[in-house]
Amino acid sequence: MASSLLHIKDGYYFEVPKALKRSHRESRDDFPEFWVRLDEGYQFWEAERLLDGLEVSRAIDTSAMPAREELLEQYKHWRHDHVNFAKPLDVFLEQAKGQEWLQDQLNSESVQQAWQTVREKAENVEEYKSSTPAWSEEKIEQYNHQLDGKILIPQPFGQLKNLYEKDSGFAISKFMIIEFVVALIVAGSFIWLAKKMRGDIQPRGKLWNMFEAVLLYFRDEVARPAIGGKEADKFVPFLWTLFLFILGLNLMGMIPWVGAPTGAFGVTLGLAIVTFCTVLFFGMKKFGVIGFWKNQVPDMGLPWYMAIVIVPMIFAIEVLGLVIKHGVLGVRLLANMVAGHLVLLAVMGLAVAAAGTGTWGATAVIAVVGSALFSCLELFVAFLQAYIFTFLSALFIGMAIHHH
Repeated sequence: MASSLLHIKDGYYFEVPKALKRSHRESRDDFPEFWVRLDEGYQFWEAERLLDGLEVSRAIDTSAMPAREELLEQYKHWRHDHVNFAKPLDVFLEQAKGQEWLQDQLNSESVQQAWQTVREKAENVEEYKSSTPAWSEEKIEQYNHQLDGKILIPQPFGQLKNLYEKDSGFAISKFMIIEFVVALIVAGSFIWLAKKMRGDIQPRGKLWNMFEAVLLYFRDEVARPAIGGKEADKFVPFLWTLFLFILGLNLMGMIPWVGAPTGAFGVTLGLAIVTFCTVLFFGMKKFGVIGFWKNQVPDMGLPWYMAIVIVPMIFAIEVLGLVIKHGVLGVRLLANMVAGHLVLLAVMGLAVAAAGTGTWGATAVIAVVGSALFSCLELFVAFLQAYIFTFLSALFIGMAIHHH
């Protein structure tokens, strides 16, 4: 069973039940390069090469560096903390307390360049493979077990540090793929509906009527009241697309082993930025750049000696409020989507705790009934939050293109 936390955590793999996807890698060469880099044997092999490079470097002063055995022992102890798991020696030297002998020198640009050169020479997966004994069958079996149920996403444009962090380049994550799929579904739905409507005939079928009803609702009950008049009609495609896209992302969290991208702040913040840019663009298009920012301050008819003090204060407050309220759009969506998954996780935690006491009947009731009820609630929240985000976006657009 996939971890419930994976529904709100992005990564570079999809997780399915282990029985559906067994890892059958037979040798070290079959494992991804980033997985080899995480191996303890490779990291200590790299650590030795890094220390060799430091000892011969002329730009880096190693006179205060601890003895090699002492340093490696400190590094080994530092790695035992779960926060530092599988971090290489260069990260230890850059971040750990007690390594000021190097950290203080990194303020110098010449030392930084020399340090980067030492690091690059120490890292060499291919040389490690060719110069060290092959992994034992026990280690390969252990690593295969860890990768059971994980469908790794190919990374043609980037390099991974681990299953959740990229090392360099452009890495394709699980949420990126889900967003792309949802975007294709939304675009396909629009194209299909547009072809249907092009013939100027009455809607037929449940799906067509549903799309028409949703479109008219957003035009008549969201866009026109919030933005005003026929001017609102040009924003209906944007608002409808926004609603369907967010709804699709939310509903993906209801599918086992997939996950909701709206449980990641980067996604919800990106959606909020889209609305913010729309507000700025159409507000400036309507009033001009200067006129748009002047419009942030309502006309209060103040005498000049009061206006020179009060107006700049109100302008600063309004601009700050403009940024904050769009930021809250992203935070609101994130918080509501994450909360649902955390509640489900808590319910499952209660079930596991009950199972530990041997009360299997109570466990079954808690797990089945509780999860079913909260899943229904989460389904409702998926629709509600998509609607709220879209409605608030319409309100913000309306405020931007009308005089205060």
